[in-house]
Amino acid sequence: MTFQTPLVSGTLLRRYKRFLADVRLEDGREITAHCPNPGSMLSLVDGNPQRVWLTPHDDPKRKLQWTLEVLLVGDALVCVNTMRPNALAQRAIEEGQQPALHGYTDIRREVKYGQNSRIDLLLTTPDRPDCYVEVKGVTMSRQNGLLEFPDSVTRRGAKHLDELAEMVAHGHRAVMFYLVMRDDGQSFRLAEDIDPGYAAAFRRARDAGVEAVAQACVVSPEAIYPGRPIHVDID
Repeated sequence: MTFQTPLVSGTLLRRYKRFLADVRLEDGREITAHCPNPGSMLSLVDGNPQRVWLTPHDDPKRKLQWTLEVLLVGDALVCVNTMRPNALAQRAIEEGQQPALHGYTDIRREVKYGQNSRIDLLLTTPDRPDCYVEVKGVTMSRQNGLLEFPDSVTRRGAKHLDELAEMVAHGHRAVMFYLVMRDDGQSFRLAEDIDPGYAAAFRRARDAGVEAVAQACVVSPEAIYPGRPIHVDID
């Protein structure tokens, strides 16, 4: 996925109130950008200036004319825009880059299911059970080569796991798709110390038949593409 508008580089000065980031652009201007990431961004932002890339907007109706997209964390480029993973996951499936989800002829997004929820991707094909796919973007890495989710407590995420288990009980297939928005890890696991409730919900769902896959993304200031599968290391 190539960025429709070329990204502009700058230096992150601070991120605050979850959705705001102050950035100094290369021309010296200091601007406030929308940070489209409700998580803690643990392991990504340490309070020190760091290089970032942003999408500029020219819509006069927007309150903020910039969107934070990519951070340089150590040697890794990390996409922090949580609006990106669903489209990237769909692309990975459509192009056959996620073997566990190969062979479906139709993909629909944001289909209602469960208790007032919407599934990220619903895969269907004749003569096979429907496949409900919940996509989670993963950015946190507290150890070299290890990616983790979540970076903050997510009761909504635990609710979705229980609803996926219900879909399996009704004869469907259900898959958690952890899309890693960086390309410097070898394995994925749950951050149980951050959210033990989510980890417990995952194990309930797994015992009920919910599957889990993880896949890296190749990130650059020009584009983001689905990359290689990552080992899911969850006992």
